[in-house]
Amino acid sequence: MSNMNISVVIPSYKVKAHVLDVIARIGPEVSLIYVVDDRCPQQSGLYVQEHVQDPRVKVVFNERNLGVGGATMAGYRAAVEDGADVVVKVDGDGQMDPTLIGQFVAPIIAGEADYTKGNRFFDLDEIGNMPLLRLFGNSVLSLMSKVSTGYWDLFDPTNGFTAIHANVIRHLPLHKISNRYFFETDILFRLYSLRAVVADIPMDSKYGDEVSGLKISQIIGEFLCKHVRNTFKRTFYSYYLRDMSLASIELPLGVLLFLFGSIFGGYHWYESSKLGQTASAGTVMLSGLCTLVGLQLILAFLAHDINNVPRRPIFRKLFAKKIKEQFQ
Repeated sequence: MSNMNISVVIPSYKVKAHVLDVIARIGPEVSLIYVVDDRCPQQSGLYVQEHVQDPRVKVVFNERNLGVGGATMAGYRAAVEDGADVVVKVDGDGQMDPTLIGQFVAPIIAGEADYTKGNRFFDLDEIGNMPLLRLFGNSVLSLMSKVSTGYWDLFDPTNGFTAIHANVIRHLPLHKISNRYFFETDILFRLYSLRAVVADIPMDSKYGDEVSGLKISQIIGEFLCKHVRNTFKRTFYSYYLRDMSLASIELPLGVLLFLFGSIFGGYHWYESSKLGQTASAGTVMLSGLCTLVGLQLILAFLAHDINNVPRRPIFRKLFAKKIKEQFQ
């Protein structure tokens, strides 16, 4: 697959029963495989070293448990230091099919994307195989992710099957990215800050005897708070710090008018009902007009934001700069 150096990162934590099979199914297009032992209580790193025969495998040991995000970023650093061009991340629990790696790296090699991620919701026939609670949880998280990351055309944000160009990794603030289960969504937020192009890759998932550590009921509150934080940060960065447009005016004006209309109308409705009097036509008109105009401005901002999804891969510019330096 071209002359690109493709590496695979496999975070390893309590996946001793599956990790060797995952490694065995990785094709010859991959140059190096990094198994990151995230202070695994099963000592999966040592287990891999003792039993794997594949010379491409390198084991990275974290001194303390960092979570899936921290383990992935440790693998990213190792792969970039060894000269990788594209780095693929595959979970070690066997839910992902490593034979799909070619499909994940193809858009990056072709210059169509900077980052690709799996989407288990693409094939409607396969959605029925997903546990109902997980299906509902992913739908809610996907909606929140669209708002906070700016990638309105993506779905299944917690999908851990990903591929990224090494030049993009070099420009990511890895030390700021969430270490644990919010990692996949937080990296999308960081990628949007770089204006990176992200593409969904259709895939199926297997659900066998593996145990997922992601419990929707336990993380929904944490995820909600972090999504709200990232939404405010992304909006400020994109529409007030780096650039200003008509949308920069539409959002605050729309929110102010909507809140004023809603509060003003609600207050006078309460007063009228308490006194048994009908509110004046002017009061009703003012409340309704402010509320509707405010809502329209907010919708106009959302339409602009949806159309503002990055479309031009950033690593093209990085490659162009590198080629220019070589010929100087």
